[in-house]
Amino acid sequence: MAWRGCVMHLTKTGFIRCTKASPRDSRLNPHNQQRCAFRREAKRADTNKGNVSQETELAASKAGESVNVKSPPPPPPAHSPRARPTLFKPFVFTIGFTGCSFGVAAILQYESLKSRFDTVREEAKPNKELKGSEDMTYWHNWWNQLNGVQKQLILLLSSADDLWSSFSEGQRTTAGIIAVNALVLCCWRIPSLQRTMIKYFTANPAAKTRCLPMVLSSFSHYSVFHMVANMYVLWTFSTSIVSLLGREQFIAVYLSAGAISNMVSYCCKTATGRLYPSLGASGAVMTVLAAVCAKVPEAKLGIILLPMVTFTAGNALKALIAIDTAGLVMGWRYLDHAAHLGGALFGVWYVAYGHKVIWRNREPFVKLWHSIRSPGNGGRRPGSGPGSL
Repeated sequence: MAWRGCVMHLTKTGFIRCTKASPRDSRLNPHNQQRCAFRREAKRADTNKGNVSQETELAASKAGESVNVKSPPPPPPAHSPRARPTLFKPFVFTIGFTGCSFGVAAILQYESLKSRFDTVREEAKPNKELKGSEDMTYWHNWWNQLNGVQKQLILLLSSADDLWSSFSEGQRTTAGIIAVNALVLCCWRIPSLQRTMIKYFTANPAAKTRCLPMVLSSFSHYSVFHMVANMYVLWTFSTSIVSLLGREQFIAVYLSAGAISNMVSYCCKTATGRLYPSLGASGAVMTVLAAVCAKVPEAKLGIILLPMVTFTAGNALKALIAIDTAGLVMGWRYLDHAAHLGGALFGVWYVAYGHKVIWRNREPFVKLWHSIRSPGNGGRRPGSGPGSL
């Protein structure tokens, strides 16, 4: 009985001690509360700075002393607002790249015309028939020296060359663009290149590298279906756009459209605060489609899966612009509708006014290049040729 009384006395003392403990001890679990009846809990060594400051102030107030304790600074907000990126450099890059594209296109057209003129002049020289007969004899002897495998390989290459020759000039130009897009698509599948591809082949106004991806992202597709859809539309309208503008001018418009459409996308993303990356040639393809539809609005178009449904090019352009406008207003994020709208508006503007403002005023630049390329040679006025609207 005496042992039981001692135990009860210690238990009551322990519970009273636990009741008078600091609020920190109230967070102990029931097992720790029970152990307080037999032994005192060891003082924690990892008390935070706030508890130490409170204990210091409490001790000072009891002793009648004044202690100035510096309170810790308030924690920073959990979600600080992100500063909107500036678009001055991308804007300057867009203007400079567009000017350089048309300048290089004018030089390429000059060199192409000069090469054709030199070829015609060479063909007009005398003794042409004699030289042709000598060439035929040489190639006939060379063919007889080949074995069977080499002849089959040459015949295969000849068939490929005949197929390439059957393409229009616009299709041959587009084939080079498709090859570049396919190469970039393969690079996306290489794990060691993922960081480089994200940095340079995705357009994002919040990224550190913003200018160069505006052009490179126009040749970048991560999905095979996305690339096939864009390249099919480009292939379909390539013959019309190249016959309308010319090969060199088409390349300049296509490259400029990639930069301009991404610039419009940058502006919309920055204004709405939706800073996400995008890629694909949809903006440049929309420029080609809009240019053809605006120039030939009465042309009949159809859907590949629904050949019985036909509509005019003008109505198709209006429908596409309406869909992209609705997607931009409602915030659809599956496609970059701002880039689509930017490309479509640039295509319509170029066939209406841009050709007169930019391409027809290239003559002073071409004359300057002609004077550098052929000093002291008057010749005829360079720069004239196909590509007029």
